[in-house]
Amino acid sequence: MSDILSKILTVKKQEIAAAKALKPYPILLQEAQSAAPPRDFIAAVQNKIAAGKSAVIAEIKQASPSKGVLRGHSSGSAHSFAFVPAEIAHTYAQHGAACLSVLTDQQFFMGSPEYLQAARNACSLPVLRKDFILEEYQIAETRAMNADCILLIVSAFLLECSNPSGNLKNESLERMLRLEQLAHSLGMAVLVEVHDAAELKMALQLSTPLIGINNRNLHTFATSLDTTLELLPSIPSGKIVVTESGIHTPTDVAHMRARQVNTFLVGEAFMRAEDPGIELARLFS
Repeated sequence: MSDILSKILTVKKQEIAAAKALKPYPILLQEAQSAAPPRDFIAAVQNKIAAGKSAVIAEIKQASPSKGVLRGHSSGSAHSFAFVPAEIAHTYAQHGAACLSVLTDQQFFMGSPEYLQAARNACSLPVLRKDFILEEYQIAETRAMNADCILLIVSAFLLECSNPSGNLKNESLERMLRLEQLAHSLGMAVLVEVHDAAELKMALQLSTPLIGINNRNLHTFATSLDTTLELLPSIPSGKIVVTESGIHTPTDVAHMRARQVNTFLVGEAFMRAEDPGIELARLFS
């Protein structure tokens, strides 16, 4: 996974450079500042939890490097369901999702900013832009496309800042704090994602309450809900734990909720279902 992540970040930096050549940062920042008001991502999550329900961040994802095509653009029967972001967003909203997560990375996840915009326009839910954010330019880009929340992946910053001359952890943390501050200044929420205790220690220095724990092992791709459970004792009560990856059955959901983990980011299980919203309702009934 670290090799794949390295490739993704290399491509991402090339994409950022190309985008800057087409639209300078000051112009993009103006667009971000004049975009439609953001929706309150954190309140949407908190309201579900306060009502005694699971807060589901329902993902719209066409493919991934580890799983290939999940939905659409395939002749195989397992992938024959249509990938129409607006329709998927609508059924998610109908069946109780708190928020949406939409992949915008094109090369590795077959995503698109247009998918995010179509999904957001189809419902009233706040939307997370799921991508590999490295620079201020992408923060402005995210708000300009009307997203309401950004994702900061600690492992991406650790890999990006790994150089012999610098202090890896300090440089990574400083960059994340800077990006978080810009996102908040534009009215967006921040979900910071971790995989282990060392990454969690860094993430807790950000001000955001949203702590995502990815249950997928970066080296083996195996998923284990124990990752979330093992990190729980280290997370202060004021934070909102978002468990990511590996949620496939109502038993998985019950296992998490019994430990007071009430926020879930789920994509693959929904994308493989004929109607993703109905599958959401079944999984979280």
